[in-house]
Amino acid sequence: MEEKNKEKISFVIPCYNSTNTIGAVVQEIKMTMNREMYRFDYEIILVNDGSPDGTTYHAILDIIRKEKHIKGINLARNFGQPSAVMAALNYATGDYVVCGDDDGQTPFDELPKLFQKIEEGYDLVEAKYAAREKRSIFRQLGTTMNEGMAAWLIEKPKGLELTTYWVVKKFIADQMIEYPNSYPYLGGLMLRATQNACNVDVVHRERISGSSGYSFKKMIELWMNGFTSFSVKPLRLMIVIGILVSIIGFAYGIVIIANKVFGLGVSAGYSSIMSVNLFMFGILFCFMGLIGEYVGRIYISLNKAPQFVVKDYEESDEM
Repeated sequence: MEEKNKEKISFVIPCYNSTNTIGAVVQEIKMTMNREMYRFDYEIILVNDGSPDGTTYHAILDIIRKEKHIKGINLARNFGQPSAVMAALNYATGDYVVCGDDDGQTPFDELPKLFQKIEEGYDLVEAKYAAREKRSIFRQLGTTMNEGMAAWLIEKPKGLELTTYWVVKKFIADQMIEYPNSYPYLGGLMLRATQNACNVDVVHRERISGSSGYSFKKMIELWMNGFTSFSVKPLRLMIVIGILVSIIGFAYGIVIIANKVFGLGVSAGYSSIMSVNLFMFGILFCFMGLIGEYVGRIYISLNKAPQFVVKDYEESDEM
């Protein structure tokens, strides 16, 4: 009787200035798969996301020459972590996809805990880090903004925390790569495919070396991707705020007329008028900017701006 084919796990690792860290990450995945997860076949997809150090892809090629089960993708420029993940998903052939970081902070040795939840029937399992005190203030702020936005805009299940360490079943990964536009938001893509998700507590490590590639600017861009790509709620909120401000203005006009009619006097002052005008124009400009953001992203999508551009691709001789 032939042995039943093993199920396969595809590891997706976006890489940015990770020359000194990616080797250790690959070794940890390899040891985890050979020990606790030996019942699965696996592949590791490493994506160089336009690293400015100029050596990250060379490090990936060196790993490909030495190890089995490795695929290396070199993007033509820096497209950002979500787009790098999307690039890797297009090359993933596993029954499950695991995404993690390239800096050693992701505890791949705790992967069996995530797969225990998969075996219980969940489609998406997100790692939840027990402590984040050592993260930069920008990363903590970005995480807080991302969580709040996801809960409001994409109806994230209550209590579910989104991180960069997760496992999904193949049908979710297949659905994610159907998204054609230039601004992928991974949390939104996963949660619009399934709400059958949960968290698993894991230990958050210190990075092996270097510092985070996420600047405050990149955090804002990530937040805006989710804010404008998966919901029209912000536009509806603008309508509500506009109605409320109009009601306040109308009520204030009634008060002024009543005071005039009853001879109570109307106090007028340059400062108060300017305050109201600045407040109103501030709201209007914010609304116009938000509408412009939507229109701009529609325009870019219609021009078919790519999520990513693959410059080079290599894989191990034995996959």
